[in-house]
Amino acid sequence: MAMGGGGSGKSGSGRGRANYRPMSDINVTPLVDVMLVLLVVFMITAPLLTAGVPVDLPKTNAPEIIGQEEPLTVTVDSKGKLWIQETDIEIEELVPKLEAITRSRRDTRIFVRGDRTIAYGKVMEVMGLINLAGFTRVALLTEMPRDAPGPAPAQRRAAPPPR
Repeated sequence: MAMGGGGSGKSGSGRGRANYRPMSDINVTPLVDVMLVLLVVFMITAPLLTAGVPVDLPKTNAPEIIGQEEPLTVTVDSKGKLWIQETDIEIEELVPKLEAITRSRRDTRIFVRGDRTIAYGKVMEVMGLINLAGFTRVALLTEMPRDAPGPAPAQRRAAPPPR
């Protein structure tokens, strides 16, 4: 039994190249891996990017307010400047801007944040203006103390939203 060069193996005759076809499929596994890693990175960093105006909030043991819609935030910083979300405004512009943003929906939830070093009267002046404009869902934001235990999650859900 002689094994000659007449077989179908790759030999110098070039017959093996006739059966070769280039692969035209795209391997999407590395693409999916990279996209999932990017998704996780953005999911972790996105909440950290929404810092807003830096304010030193007073601490309290009041339960959290749970709501469905994103509330508007009016901030009085340590220098007495007013901010709606992250845009600074003058006090005379507060009510017209709130009406324009909310499209005159008076049941829009508005949170007022006041720096702990600002005079209480300034924060009350801002809340009074918002209330006089007819907005009925106005609340003060505070910071929970780190060492005090907060209310149980069941108690937080049971608390009705302010009206």
